[in-house]
Amino acid sequence: MDKSLEKVLTRWLKQQKSACGFYLNLTVLFGVFTGLALVLQAYLLATMLHGLIIDDQPIEAFSNQLYLLGAVIVLRALLAYGRERVSFIAGMRLRHQIRQTVLDKMTELGPVFIKGRPAGSWASIVLEQVEDLHDFYAKYLPQMMLAGFIPLMILAVVFPINWAAGIILLATAPLIPLFMILVGMGAADANRKNFSALSRLSGHFMDRLKGLNTIKLFNRADSEVKAIETASEAFRERTMAVLRMAFLSSAVLEFFAAVSIAVLAVYFGFSFLDHLNFGHYGAGLTLFTGLFVLILAPEFYQPLRDMGTHYHAKAQAIGAAEALMALLTYQAPDSDNDLPAIKLPYQGERAPSIVMKDVVVQTAQGVRLLGPLNLCLTHGEHIAVVGPSGAGKTTLLNLLLGFLPYQGSVLVNGIELRELDRVSWRQQLAWLGQEPQLFHGSLRENVAMSDPHMSDETIMALLEKAKVRPFVDSLKLGLSHPIGEQSAGVSVGQAQRICLARALGQKAGLYLLDEPSASLDSHSEKAVLEALTQAMQGASSVMVTHRLDTLKAMDNIVVVEGGKIVQQDSYQQLLAQEGLFAAMCHTQVSSLDEVQS
Repeated sequence: MDKSLEKVLTRWLKQQKSACGFYLNLTVLFGVFTGLALVLQAYLLATMLHGLIIDDQPIEAFSNQLYLLGAVIVLRALLAYGRERVSFIAGMRLRHQIRQTVLDKMTELGPVFIKGRPAGSWASIVLEQVEDLHDFYAKYLPQMMLAGFIPLMILAVVFPINWAAGIILLATAPLIPLFMILVGMGAADANRKNFSALSRLSGHFMDRLKGLNTIKLFNRADSEVKAIETASEAFRERTMAVLRMAFLSSAVLEFFAAVSIAVLAVYFGFSFLDHLNFGHYGAGLTLFTGLFVLILAPEFYQPLRDMGTHYHAKAQAIGAAEALMALLTYQAPDSDNDLPAIKLPYQGERAPSIVMKDVVVQTAQGVRLLGPLNLCLTHGEHIAVVGPSGAGKTTLLNLLLGFLPYQGSVLVNGIELRELDRVSWRQQLAWLGQEPQLFHGSLRENVAMSDPHMSDETIMALLEKAKVRPFVDSLKLGLSHPIGEQSAGVSVGQAQRICLARALGQKAGLYLLDEPSASLDSHSEKAVLEALTQAMQGASSVMVTHRLDTLKAMDNIVVVEGGKIVQQDSYQQLLAQEGLFAAMCHTQVSSLDEVQS
């Protein structure tokens, strides 16, 4: 990975630590107290052993030290438990906030942006990559601070009693972080490639799972199995590369820590044999000094070894942060750089008027999708948008929903759309698409999404308007009937009418309808259209449809082809003109005649 990119990602990760609250500092504080307790424990052990072995004192003379030693051991255990517990809470708070921020960002960018990547890759970001940030905040950051404090504290108590031991500790300490850095240089890049492979595998697998019936229908199962196998093998290789890095770094750190402690033990061994006579300020080397320093020696290197162990967590977090930072810092392009910092709330009549002047709708990458458009929607007017597939009909709805950038002017009650507060504006909208989207939960929760406190009587009234109440009355659990993933538990027609009831509960001023009856049978289609006609009285609407026989009641029809408006008038006027609309009507009537014959 490029070093400049790694520094940027590390800086971004550290900027997020405020989400951990005071728990991060509390983790460090517990670590500091643990360090003080281990120094006291080493002092008590060395004092007792020196007295028992050298001074030949009875064990009863150290009863107070024994009680104190037991208390220190218990205290260290409690501090270790508290540190683990608090560090977990710190990481949990961070994950919760990052995941919420990611979901909010995805909501802000909208479905057009989200559909640019496979659903599995988004699942990988929201679940896997956010989870992999945990150890960076729960373990690595606190350990980085403790790796500096605890060794310095031990050096501060070792140097006054033996300067040679202090120099050995000071000289060998840099070996561990040095080799940790050398081994870990490729770890971040390996993790980044691993996450990329996981994202591809997740997207590949979920897309094939969603299209399983189509794959079987066209007898493509064997080829897709091979494709999934190839993606899985790539992910396996990346994972093994990461594991090799982790095991290698641990082995190297343990080796150099053992060598450093061995050097210290050799010094004391030769000093006790009178082969070395320096380091003790001329006061003579005592058993207390040797034991005290040797007991502290493993604890001196332990924070550095722990930091090396958790360095893998840093590499893992950097690998995960690349996609997260790219998403959270992404700004949709906008042609107007002088937008007000404070957006205006929606104001005006319930049914808005919309005036478009020379509007060009773009993708997030700045590619033109639709336009230039000049269109006017008056208060309470109903407009239908028709045209061949790919002409840009749904793009117009996404523009009004605020999910696509544009050039030109879109005035909503005289206020520019991009200057409106999105939440306030979307509260005036009701959207109903061709693929009904119900969520895991009860039927009641799905209908009352706009108002969680909606009464059962109101919900039943909405279901009545949507022509689906008889179905709900037939259910054993009624409004508590569970809805599974992908609208499991209800038919497409029932799901569409439940979605309609949800839309009716928003009391919207503008209905945006994207092929609302495309996936319905004739009976369900008639019920949905009747309910919509009643609900949209006093409201405005823009409906995208291929069903040209349902357009007679619309006030205005806009015909779109190749991203431009080619015709615009009433149903009767367009039918009397030569052009795309008349040709489409003729083709559709001919197709119906063939089907009936």
